[in-house]
Amino acid sequence: MKKGRSLAGRYFQYGLLTLIVHLAASCSDSPPPPPPPSNMAAAAPNPLSTQVRADRKLIVAFGDSLYAGYNLDPGKGLAPMLEKSLAAGGLQAEVVNAGVSGDTSAAGLARLAFTLDGLPRKPDLMLVGLGGNDMLRGLDPSATRDNLNAILRETQKRKIRVMLTGMLASPNMGRDYATAFNSIYPDLARQYGLPLYPFLLDGVIGRRAMLLPDGIHPNDQGVNLIAARLAPIVSKELQP
Repeated sequence: MKKGRSLAGRYFQYGLLTLIVHLAASCSDSPPPPPPPSNMAAAAPNPLSTQVRADRKLIVAFGDSLYAGYNLDPGKGLAPMLEKSLAAGGLQAEVVNAGVSGDTSAAGLARLAFTLDGLPRKPDLMLVGLGGNDMLRGLDPSATRDNLNAILRETQKRKIRVMLTGMLASPNMGRDYATAFNSIYPDLARQYGLPLYPFLLDGVIGRRAMLLPDGIHPNDQGVNLIAARLAPIVSKELQP
């Protein structure tokens, strides 16, 4: 019971913090970001310009700031830490950081083809983690679902194996919003037969020692925990 209260408390704190972020974004004098440009080649760097060794698996981490290593030193983001966790478990892999801070699911969809076309070969696995910024902006969950569905259709067409990492709606978004949003990831995982890590921030959110001062993004220690939890699932998916 104590554990349950602790989890509930952390989730409540998550709601308060995301509300603050949401209000800050709403009250900002800055205009909303423009829609993703159609020419993504001019808008985003090639995530991987070097060749991958033939004896290494190629994994693409395609997501937002939680993937991109927001406010972390080089080598401390999710991609490099997952690579280290996999190596510690005996799997040699190149994990490409294709995370872009601030990306919505629509922005991710807009850059998907450019990202995949810029790789030296088809990845052995692609992690997809988008939708958190949609939730923070209060965007319609049906649009988030449609965008993620389009991403998965494209990866399916290219015969790329995918693992979804999910997000949960903040409690302050209301029950109806949470019901619509939280069902997106398990529904799509079932539809496409994909492995799902239900909540990327599980074990991190609400724990001050695991978070940056904003209270939402993981710090080095938090990313290390997430990578350690993801690694066994990723390794299992890459078994012959």
